[in-house]
Amino acid sequence: MAEAERREQITAGIVERTGITEAMIEQLVHGFYARVRSDAMLAPVFEARITDWEPHLVQMCAFWSSVALMTGRYHGTPMVKHMKLPIDAAHFDRWLELFEATAHELCPPVAAVHFVERARRIASSLEMGVASGQGVMLAVGERFRRNSPSFRGSPTGPRKARPDDRLR
Repeated sequence: MAEAERREQITAGIVERTGITEAMIEQLVHGFYARVRSDAMLAPVFEARITDWEPHLVQMCAFWSSVALMTGRYHGTPMVKHMKLPIDAAHFDRWLELFEATAHELCPPVAAVHFVERARRIASSLEMGVASGQGVMLAVGERFRRNSPSFRGSPTGPRKARPDDRLR
């Protein structure tokens, strides 16, 4: 079976189980980013980097199509784009709060759960990447906080990366 055919079968199975469509993804993405753009914590991060929202929304629809439906439409590098942002655990928590509320408001329950499960994994991965980009290795369950005592090296917080970490 060709890769494209296999991908189509996987996507069809997800659509059948969840009811997610490209139209639903577009509604979710647009609804979510409308909230982000009016949010006191997240809006400044986006406003400093995005001047033309339409291309960003198109890209985010492709991203969520790839994530939720396995369509392969997105070909970007989200980790690279997020690593240098001035964000930490509080931003990811707020992002998830807005995303989850939007998904539960706009999507049928099974679709909302599908989106939210993936959003949580994405947020966790990006938070670890942002921390790593700052030279901080997070242990399981640790959160990245830029302005906390743990970020400055308390024994209970994240530690600085060491050269031998890549060997573990």
